[in-house]
Amino acid sequence: MTTAMLKYFHINNKAQSKTKILKFPSLCFVSFIMIVFSLFFYIYSINELTRGAYLIKNYEKQQNNLLQKNKNLEVDFAKSGFMGNLETKTKELSFEKTKKIKYIQIQTLDDPLAAAK
Repeated sequence: MTTAMLKYFHINNKAQSKTKILKFPSLCFVSFIMIVFSLFFYIYSINELTRGAYLIKNYEKQQNNLLQKNKNLEVDFAKSGFMGNLETKTKELSFEKTKKIKYIQIQTLDDPLAAAK
C-alpha cells in the first residue's frame, strides 16, 4: 500500500470514530429520556391504581353503612306500624291465646234474606 492510501484510511478511521462518538451520546441521551419517561409513567400508573382501590373501598364502606341503616329503618317501621300497634292493643284488651275452640250454632230460617225483610 502506498502512503496516500494509508493516510486515506487513517483519515477515514478518524472520521468514523468521531461520528461514533457523536452518535453514542445522542443514543445515551434518548435512552435516558425514555427511561425517565417510563419511570414517571410507572409511578403515575401505580398512583392511579392505588387511588382507584382506595375509592372503591370507601364506596363499599358507605354502601354497607347505608344497608345497615336501611335494615334498622325497616325494623323501626315494622315496630311502629300495624304490627307494633297490634301488640300493644292486645295487651290493653288482655287477649289470650286460644287453647280450645268452641263453635256456637245459630239456627236460622231457610232463607236468611227473607227473614231480614
